[in-house]
Amino acid sequence: MSFVVRPARHDDLGQLVDLAKQFNLLNLPGDRKVIAEKIDRSEHSFAGKLAKNKAEYLFVLEDLEEKVVMGSSLVIAKHGSEEVPHSFFKIFKRDHFSDDLGIGFIHQVLRFQLDFDGPTEIGGLLVDKTYRRRPEKLGKQISLSRFLYMGLHPEKFEERVLCELTPPLSDGRSEFWEALGRRFTGLPYQEADLLSQSHKEFIESLFPQDDIYLCLLDAKARLVLGRVGEATKPAQHLLESIGFTYLDEVDPFDGGPHYGAKTQEILPIKYGKKLIVRDFKDASFKEQFLVATTAEDFKVSLASVDIRGQEVALSAKARQILQVEPGEEVYLSPFNYSRGN
Repeated sequence: MSFVVRPARHDDLGQLVDLAKQFNLLNLPGDRKVIAEKIDRSEHSFAGKLAKNKAEYLFVLEDLEEKVVMGSSLVIAKHGSEEVPHSFFKIFKRDHFSDDLGIGFIHQVLRFQLDFDGPTEIGGLLVDKTYRRRPEKLGKQISLSRFLYMGLHPEKFEERVLCELTPPLSDGRSEFWEALGRRFTGLPYQEADLLSQSHKEFIESLFPQDDIYLCLLDAKARLVLGRVGEATKPAQHLLESIGFTYLDEVDPFDGGPHYGAKTQEILPIKYGKKLIVRDFKDASFKEQFLVATTAEDFKVSLASVDIRGQEVALSAKARQILQVEPGEEVYLSPFNYSRGN
């Protein structure tokens, strides 16, 4: 099988809509108009025609043999600006001690915060259900490949990267929202979360500005706070393996955890390097790397490679997928990471 990661194109629209309808993520909903707008914004972003706070990069994973788009991932260049700030709850600890009783408590509190100079955000990670659990690890491919583009173009992104992970939800119901957000906005969870994608004023105006003691929320809401839903745990583990950590921040709507990392410390970026393609007569293709083109026509393929100094040999199949020739430059990053990397 042959797979390639590349920027989304308008002729992907129908397949992307079908893919998104399997999951209906908020930042990549199964809505034809919304996805068409995202593809258009992505094409302008790759072409360098949008300011950082407007740019979004939509990547797809294509099965070249079946000519099927069966995966996607998204990078929002800047999430949080003066016009549309990034909102979250920061979790703090507060100590209370009584001399009279000789006892004390350490309470967790939520503090509502707005970021007007926000980080880059990653999201939109989808893999068609019929392609899951394949040996090629397609979810990992589409997730990591976007970091190769960020490594090649650091000026297009912020110095830190955020990922908002989905918490446990019961048939679309957020226990955290029911215990907190609904009481201050009067809105159902799905409606409020969708509205927040384009309008932030109601959050700032209606959410409490004072600390909220978690002990005052019901047990169901406390149980899901900062937790990751079962379907999202593979994404969490992948992020942790490449340098992301929990930020002690949660989504103000569903209480889902926010993970983050410094951009240059994310392992696919930290260990990314440019090499020149060569033919080695005795090439031994033992190591697997993600290999990206450095030209305007950005593509990524998982390939077995032979690295020698500043040169690399690629298999004939990988060269065909990426359309690169000896003497051309490529950008490589490891596919697997260990503590010794």
